[in-house]
Amino acid sequence: MKNLLNYQSSEYDCGPTSMTNAIRYLFDREEIAPGILKHIWVMGNDTFCDEGQIGKHGTSKASMRYMAAWLNAFGKGCKFPIHAEFLELEDAVVLPGTRTWQCLEEGGCAVMRCFSGGYGHYVLLTRILSDHEIGLFDPYEEDPEFEGEGRRVIEGEPRVMNRAASTEIINGADESDYAMGQPEIREILLLWKQ
Repeated sequence: MKNLLNYQSSEYDCGPTSMTNAIRYLFDREEIAPGILKHIWVMGNDTFCDEGQIGKHGTSKASMRYMAAWLNAFGKGCKFPIHAEFLELEDAVVLPGTRTWQCLEEGGCAVMRCFSGGYGHYVLLTRILSDHEIGLFDPYEEDPEFEGEGRRVIEGEPRVMNRAASTEIINGADESDYAMGQPEIREILLLWKQ
């Protein structure tokens, strides 16, 4: 049985929540190895805020890169059917013909760093809705106040998505909601069930 996707427990845990949601999206509850969930939460929220409080600056790119490597090692060593790839910089693009697009076409999902309310944020990309729109699950529970076109709320799909955004917005170099921003800060972690 597929699980419902989860919302954040704090203001800072979008990274591990989105990673856990990726596992929940790909695997039935009975298939999920508890060790993966534990390790995601141990690795996530690894940064410090300006006051030195751990976790209050979210999850670092280094942590996401390490999660991809760890998941591949876990999959191989424990015979768990998962594969992960970490994309960054100019490789982190969501358009037809890209590696991310291929992952979604093949039934995989992608944890993407983007912006929300002007802050760095992680969401889970789950579905290609058209050549110009991607379905995603935003773990920050609120009623968004979207301005302009290109973003919408999706209702009735709690195991798959709760938002949709245009590829134009997702690939945007600005800091609008669901835009990845400048290429030098982009990151996407691709996951497949094998």
